[in-house]
Amino acid sequence: MEAQRRGYVQTILGRRRIIPEAEMNSRNKATREAVERMAINMPVQGTSADIIKVAMLNLEEEMDFRKLDSKLILQVHDELIFEVPEGEVPVMQEIVPRLMGCAIQLAVPVKVDVKIGCTWGQME
Repeated sequence: MEAQRRGYVQTILGRRRIIPEAEMNSRNKATREAVERMAINMPVQGTSADIIKVAMLNLEEEMDFRKLDSKLILQVHDELIFEVPEGEVPVMQEIVPRLMGCAIQLAVPVKVDVKIGCTWGQME
């Protein structure tokens, strides 16, 4: 496992999590398995977090540049919730998926869905 060789795992953008050798080689099977799960999950989940952070920064910059009144009000895992004035819905429908989909260059496309509703509950 790469974590054993390096002593850490990392995201695509290079954010690292140290994996203590003592835990990787623990006599306790549950501890070893927990560390192994973490070493496998962190690069995937951490990269997902990196992508959404880059997307949020890019969206903020674009919204400021266009002088939009729309506001990013909430992030929930891989979802962004915006408060958007009715007149800005078309522009936000264009920029949100475009900027989220290209936040980080990957070998596979990033699929972005846009939903519109008066409340968060209406978008489920």
